[in-house]
Amino acid sequence: MSDDLHGYFFEELEAGMSASFAKTVTEADIAAFAGLSGDFNPVHVNEEFAKTTMFKGRIAHGMLSAAFISTVLGMRMPGPGCIYVSQALKFKAPVRIGDTVAARVEVVGKVPEKKFVTFKTTCSVGEKIVVDGEATILVPSRP
Repeated sequence: MSDDLHGYFFEELEAGMSASFAKTVTEADIAAFAGLSGDFNPVHVNEEFAKTTMFKGRIAHGMLSAAFISTVLGMRMPGPGCIYVSQALKFKAPVRIGDTVAARVEVVGKVPEKKFVTFKTTCSVGEKIVVDGEATILVPSRP
């Protein structure tokens, strides 16, 4: 990895390489995400309502956990300079206030003619995968 303005170059990435980022979800994170996104679904922001749902209490926005995948891709691997092309997501289990979400990306393929790198993307709480997916990222070549 070169510097703060550029992460890995396309040529440096190989299948099996991985990176991760972990964060404990707080009340403030959920409030900030609701404010930024405009998603005030009561399952996220209203405990009394959320108690009546299948989750029996408030849960974090699924896209908040997915945002941690963006953190890994944009800041760690491939890192600064890369561009998101696509992201598929499956939300498998709820995340609650106080849970530590670990986002992980792993290189699974490359398309040299387009400089695309495909990553397996997951978010886990402990051993449980809460978000599963795949991302395609445009990664600059070495100058």
